[in-house]
Amino acid sequence: MINSTRNKKTIGITGASGALGKELTKLFRQKGYKVIGFTHGKTDSKINLESPNEWIKWECGKESTLKKHLKKIDILILNHGIYNLSRENSNYENSIEINALSKFKLLNLFEDIARTNESLIKKEIWINTSEAEIFPALNPSYEISKSLIGQLVSFKKNLLDKDTKKKLIIKKIILGPFKSELNPIGIMSPKFVSKKIYDLTNSKSYLIIITPNPLTYLIFPLKEFFNFLYCQIIYKYKS
Repeated sequence: MINSTRNKKTIGITGASGALGKELTKLFRQKGYKVIGFTHGKTDSKINLESPNEWIKWECGKESTLKKHLKKIDILILNHGIYNLSRENSNYENSIEINALSKFKLLNLFEDIARTNESLIKKEIWINTSEAEIFPALNPSYEISKSLIGQLVSFKKNLLDKDTKKKLIIKKIILGPFKSELNPIGIMSPKFVSKKIYDLTNSKSYLIIITPNPLTYLIFPLKEFFNFLYCQIIYKYKS
């Protein structure tokens, strides 16, 4: 949960150089938070009120090298991803690696950091998935990768042990189509989406849903509820 006191938290944003990442960065900076931006691409060396306070360049597969930077972060927003329409096998591999496995590795890394965190303030991680976790996106590799990360996050959240739950908050962000370089025909603007994310994250809800599709607000909570019940069965079976 975002702290409203003057002692602002440090926000980490992956994909900070993308359309949504830029708007999230701008908004958090305007609210007085320190932002660390993680990016695969080139960064603008100029630091201003609309850029991160600090840029960190990284690449998928080398998530462990970010540990020292992640330790400084209170809220980590996993926002990076790709949307490639190619039918080549390599595209499936890249989509799964970047959209799913990379985020899961960072989630596990941040969980380890949270476990050893001695502060009374909980660490938080918000994972940007997509409606494509369930609904078609006319891109099979994207749908597969989003379905995978969605399931991984659900299981991770529901199977956390009691001690970790006291130190780590997990939120899943379900987004509908928004306009970006990856999706130029998106319905929502990145500015609108970033404001909604900021407004809704103060709620205690695990799911943050932002979409014009009314079915999403019905189907995703049901899906998460059945995942919760399934995980309860797993707990009982293990015991």
